[in-house]
Amino acid sequence: MTTPETQPNAVANESIEVRFSRAGESLLEGLTRVIEQVPGSDSGPQRLAGELGVDKVLASRLLKALRSPDSMSVLHRAPGPEPLRRVLKASAKHGVNPELIAQASQAVDNFEELIRSEIGDRSALEAILSAWVPEARREFELRRKQAAFRAMSQLKGAQAEVYAETAIFAPSPDNDHIDVVWIKCLVNLQRLRPGVRIKFTSRRAVESGDSRLPRSLSGDPIERATDATLSDYSSAPTPELTPVRAGEMMHYLLEGDEFGSAHSTTLVTCEVNRAEIPRYIEDTTRKAWASSDINIPSRRLQFDALVHEDLYPGAHPELLIYDTAINGQADINDRQRDIDRLDLLEHVEHLGSGLDRFASSHVPRSRKLLSEVFDTLGYDASRTRGYRVVSDYPIYGSQYAMCFPTQSRPQS
Repeated sequence: MTTPETQPNAVANESIEVRFSRAGESLLEGLTRVIEQVPGSDSGPQRLAGELGVDKVLASRLLKALRSPDSMSVLHRAPGPEPLRRVLKASAKHGVNPELIAQASQAVDNFEELIRSEIGDRSALEAILSAWVPEARREFELRRKQAAFRAMSQLKGAQAEVYAETAIFAPSPDNDHIDVVWIKCLVNLQRLRPGVRIKFTSRRAVESGDSRLPRSLSGDPIERATDATLSDYSSAPTPELTPVRAGEMMHYLLEGDEFGSAHSTTLVTCEVNRAEIPRYIEDTTRKAWASSDINIPSRRLQFDALVHEDLYPGAHPELLIYDTAINGQADINDRQRDIDRLDLLEHVEHLGSGLDRFASSHVPRSRKLLSEVFDTLGYDASRTRGYRVVSDYPIYGSQYAMCFPTQSRPQS
């Protein structure tokens, strides 16, 4: 049996999760008993706000908290201690039992003390709750990513409304390789201030002597970034890019010095890589993958993988997200890079098959663009399945990779 002398030690030894859970239960119980005695509390936030003399937003948030499925959700949804005290003070004017008011006030005081003594402020509380409440985690990630986008776009002096990339995987005619086609679309790309450099980078070795030869949609070798630009889908006049070689990388600088939303531009490129990767891999522990690297602050990422039905049959891609700040772009087959993975709530959506399923309202004329690419290359869209990752305010410097299990060569 717990004695009064041992009770404080027992409480001190409780985990923070237990203390938070108890605080949420006390808030829910105390506030519910009080609000139930306020006229019109079951008629919605507008009536409750009028009865208490508080704004509708506070009343709405309070009622949402009282409908929470568990104690942790209560802490996430509940207004702050001071707004709650205003609610309790106003409730007392409606003749609510003073003992119930006192109990609810004590729960609010305990809630405030827990925040102050354990974590410091409400922002830190939301960070902790994001580990326990899925709803809190979604809101937490979105708000922090949005704040990071605002900071990085101002620091970099550039931003895009949409950063969209599509990787198309199709069997090569030799049946031993896979063609990989890359479509990149930057929507409403703009400088935020004059004198800012906007660059795109290709990591492939320009001076390499291998047989790899990226081509434009028309089939010509790509020697300059503008060779891959699809002018029919880009802004007019077509944005100009200047190549700058740096060792094994090639940077492409966006020409001009215009800035502001009035000078935003849309740029669409397409790169065709015939027989780019082997179709069969004997070491089936390795993964085939394609990734989108966020090198321009953007409000939205859309990353699609369109895969022919004969490739990676029955497989749904795994999404891996990496921090590239120190070690650069990750090879997902390098287990040493697992430590750089980011734990975010993003997911892969299965789109189904056919062009109508691949279109997007975030990419201008996306259906016509994909139709032209498939028709020009002779690919059958009806035999192609699609996967999509959409991320609001993707983290600058992160890498989104979709991975597929490889196949060994079938026995003849």
